[in-house]
Amino acid sequence: MIKIYHNNRCSKSRNGLKLLQESGKDFEIINYLEDSPSKETLKEIINLLDIKPIELVRKNEAIWKEQYKGKDLTDDEVINAMIKNPKLIERPIVINENKAVIGRPTETILSII
Repeated sequence: MIKIYHNNRCSKSRNGLKLLQESGKDFEIINYLEDSPSKETLKEIINLLDIKPIELVRKNEAIWKEQYKGKDLTDDEVINAMIKNPKLIERPIVINENKAVIGRPTETILSII
């Protein structure tokens, strides 16, 4: 089943959701601000995306700038920051079996559905 890690306040996330709705495929919406991913789940997502944890961080968020910017953080510390502050997680993330993409630009989602 396709999953979208979604934040309804984000236009890119809403665009990704709309693309999935228009595809006609079944999918699950995970409102990750309300239902934060576990550390294990976040590590799995990062692995599927084939990126470093820092690449999943929204570095323009105030929380990042105030609490983490300029610090030499380990991958584990970056993951813990995203778990503590899920707003830092880039969005939308779409997962289809063993493939995942960050839907920026939205069209990137088409490559896995």
